[in-house]
Amino acid sequence: MARVRVFLAVLFLLFTSSPVHGADNGSDSVLESVPDLEKAMYLNLKSYPCVRLLNLSGEIGCSNPGNDKISAPIVRLKSGTISLARPSTVLLQEEQMQDFFLRVSGDMEFSKNVAGVLVEPSETVNMSSGFSPADKFPQSAFAPYSNTSYEWNLPGSGIMWNKYDFPVFLLAEESISTLKEIVGEGNEASPENVAEFDLVMQTTKLGTHDSETCLKDQTCLPLGGYSVWSSLPPINISSTVTKPIVFAVASFDSASFFRDRSLGADSPISGLIALLTAVDALSHVNHLKNLKKQLVFAVLTGEAWGYLGSRKFLQELDLGSDSIRGLSSSMIEQIVEIGSVGQSLGKGGTLFYAHAGGESSGTKVILKALEDASESLGSDNVKVKKASSMNPGIPPSSLMAFLRKNTSASGIVLGDFDSAFSNKFYHSHLDNASNIKTSSVAAAAALVARALYIIANGDATLDLMALNDIKVNVSLVEELVGCLVTCEPGLSCELVGRYISPSNGDCPSHYVGVFQDTPSASQKPSYVDDTSRFLWNFLADMTSATRDGTDSCTGDCSNVGDVCIGSETEGGGKCVISTTRYVPAYSTRLKYENNIWHVLPANPSDPMESVDPVWTESYWNTIGLRVYKVESPLYDRLVLAGGVFVTFASYLAVVIARTQLAKVVKRD
Repeated sequence: MARVRVFLAVLFLLFTSSPVHGADNGSDSVLESVPDLEKAMYLNLKSYPCVRLLNLSGEIGCSNPGNDKISAPIVRLKSGTISLARPSTVLLQEEQMQDFFLRVSGDMEFSKNVAGVLVEPSETVNMSSGFSPADKFPQSAFAPYSNTSYEWNLPGSGIMWNKYDFPVFLLAEESISTLKEIVGEGNEASPENVAEFDLVMQTTKLGTHDSETCLKDQTCLPLGGYSVWSSLPPINISSTVTKPIVFAVASFDSASFFRDRSLGADSPISGLIALLTAVDALSHVNHLKNLKKQLVFAVLTGEAWGYLGSRKFLQELDLGSDSIRGLSSSMIEQIVEIGSVGQSLGKGGTLFYAHAGGESSGTKVILKALEDASESLGSDNVKVKKASSMNPGIPPSSLMAFLRKNTSASGIVLGDFDSAFSNKFYHSHLDNASNIKTSSVAAAAALVARALYIIANGDATLDLMALNDIKVNVSLVEELVGCLVTCEPGLSCELVGRYISPSNGDCPSHYVGVFQDTPSASQKPSYVDDTSRFLWNFLADMTSATRDGTDSCTGDCSNVGDVCIGSETEGGGKCVISTTRYVPAYSTRLKYENNIWHVLPANPSDPMESVDPVWTESYWNTIGLRVYKVESPLYDRLVLAGGVFVTFASYLAVVIARTQLAKVVKRD
């Protein structure tokens, strides 16, 4: 019998180890294991998901409730498609997104057969009217004025705020050719091409349909992260600032229909880059300690999701928390926010608009400083103009939170638009590096740097020589654009590498993410994203003063008031004198207690808390996408017939072999 078993094993290998046409590279390969078989059958596609988010009133985004996996044939959407004959994966062009999702939300008969959606990026984007999945007045509930029907974002469709009970993926550019290999170029629906989605969002699966419930059941985490602030020159954190504060602000988080494609190049990263470049320019000015006002810079995260960063910053100020030690809200005299500034170039030069928050004397000082800064730039032809008085007030911005907190606050928002956003791709995955001009950002940086110097100088005689010496580094603007809004080099760029070792060297994404830390007073939080860590190190470096015999470091510094910059880099960092701090950014209505997040009742003294959505992101098990072919019924029948034949032939071979072996044994 031993000889028979060997014979059968050899026979099995002869039938199973046959060459097949490889799915990945088109070459013939031998299947030697189950993973080899799976690789031959399935093609994994790199893609970016739309995910499920929750707030106090419900859900938005995408999920596949009640299903571990969804498999459905791929159908390319044709213009004039009336209905889907059966559950299908719909393949869309980017240009079709808005109309499709508006239809899905309003046509239940059509949407019931949408099993999933694949969005195919276009090689050349032709959207003259723009594409923005945000509202026409983003976050209007936080406006410090009553006209919330005003349209700041003309292309806004609001589709990202709807709930979709099917998975949606944006295909990466490198996946397009792979998909075309499977689906083909034709427009005919083919039942032989199938997409399989792994997108399990636990909150929906467990029936927790809002933030309060999912936080209680611990199936989600609040959106949030860490903002950063810094002062120039450094201040004595053991005491409160005695000088009035000029507060310069920019935000660095964006939003998109697809979580991991939130570049936000114009809105808001162009403003962030302008502020960072202005800080660099001011850091080279001598005798800043002699200025009558203290310069403080803040870069805020979570602003796209209920102004989490600015509202939490204000709460920390009220509480006198360690994260803002040295600052006082009563000392903030003027607020200058740098908004979208990447598209202001025109034939006549560069024109920016100053959106004023009221007509206070402090606001007039800012406007006058911007005009004086513009004049000082002379031949650079950088102009500034006060925004139209027909506007209802300031545009969506962090300044809204400051004005809702204190209606008498003096501030302006500097932008590249007057009555409506010039950014046609606001909060869209298409707001990428091609949507901004580095020369426009550099011009804004020069204007802001000089205006801040003029404001901080107060009523003292202005040193025109020092003012004219304030020049921006255009190469730094270009470098920051490459690091923060492009995939090559992205966060793997040399500038970021001077300060941190990024955990994600791929294309940057400025989605705020979830707050994974345990809230504490520590300035060494456990979970800080790459962008926040880079900004902390960059600002600490630009605003620093060095000691004689600067110490090297890998963490803490021995002197009070010193911080360690570049501690993640090979060889360690260095200790410098700098007032640079992390500030947690999450909803002011949340409290972490007994290892669980709790939603607090709205504070009646804070009008913003009553409209706070309290955003959370559902936990998820796996997020993935792959495609495969399902052969025709005739092919399946042929395979079945072939299998039956092989089985019969194998049985017959075994019978013959046993008979022959029996004869051999008898002869022996």
